[in-house]
Amino acid sequence: MKKKKVLFICGSINQTTQMHQIAQYLPEYDHFYSPYYTDGFMETLRNKGLLENTILGEKLRNRCLAYLKLNDLNIDLCGEQKDYDLVLTCSDLIIQKNILDKKVILVQEGMTDPENIMYHIAKRVKSVPRWIASTATTGLSDQYDYFCVASEGYRDLFIRKGVKPEKIKVTGIPNFDNCKRFNDNTFPHKHYVLVCTSDTRETYKYENRKKFIEKCKSIANGKQLIFKLHPNENFRRATREINKYAPGALVYSSGNTEEMIANSDVLITRFSTTVYVGLALGKEVYSDFDVNELKRMTPIQNNCAAKNISEYCRELLNGEPKKKHHHPHNIEPRPLREEIKSGYNQLVQSLFLKNS
Repeated sequence: MKKKKVLFICGSINQTTQMHQIAQYLPEYDHFYSPYYTDGFMETLRNKGLLENTILGEKLRNRCLAYLKLNDLNIDLCGEQKDYDLVLTCSDLIIQKNILDKKVILVQEGMTDPENIMYHIAKRVKSVPRWIASTATTGLSDQYDYFCVASEGYRDLFIRKGVKPEKIKVTGIPNFDNCKRFNDNTFPHKHYVLVCTSDTRETYKYENRKKFIEKCKSIANGKQLIFKLHPNENFRRATREINKYAPGALVYSSGNTEEMIANSDVLITRFSTTVYVGLALGKEVYSDFDVNELKRMTPIQNNCAAKNISEYCRELLNGEPKKKHHHPHNIEPRPLREEIKSGYNQLVQSLFLKNS
């Protein structure tokens, strides 16, 4: 029999490695991988270099491709070469045209962004695309068969946001389902205060970095500070700021973040999924989110998230073929009425040109 084909739409290294782990539990199918992609208006923005600090930008796209090539994985850019029986995607902020008639599983990457004003606008005004609110609108496309999430806490959160309960499957997420393994490491430092920064400014949101660094110094109270920079950050700028406001702190722009957390006594974050590693390992944790709420959301430590997700893949692959439907108002970008198009374009330009 001809093997069924599965497309894995990847993104950041975290998203890409999660997809790879799931694929390893599906050996009976043909696997193909693509960096995250788009079409229409968003593709125009991408080609103009206005999305470089997102998973659509060339920087993260090239990191994804390098990982796929290093692991000798089949690459199908934009999923154009094959007719796929199933698609796994790392994000539904954009639903690509060529997967609208496919069976789709959405896999949660990690922490979702706060529900700011852009979230409420995107949720209520259908002509405003979900990506305006970043990952706060994860799951709201409804253009998938199953949504595999990290924990019961996240299941409750997504249901509150409007995701259909019957589509949510609590599986855990692969890179965060066995945090104890990070205790076995060779990172040379121990018993310090670790700060995992966020790419807030690079994703066009405001952050007072000086104030944040001063807060970290106060929490450390003379203890060794180590900063692990977000991979999407402007390393030169961030390092310069840390050296200025926290002289003596160590700064890492690469390395295994989870192992650094394992060796720390205290973890400080703002909007980083790494906070869950700290909570799972029993660290003293600081975050812009309520820590008690984060404890409820912490990914299940089951050491089998990828296997769990693969079982839902098989369920869909062995079921009836999906009927093909046309979903014109779910194609990105969503159709815009002429009377709001001008204002919409101005909004996008202001968001993407800020800090450029």
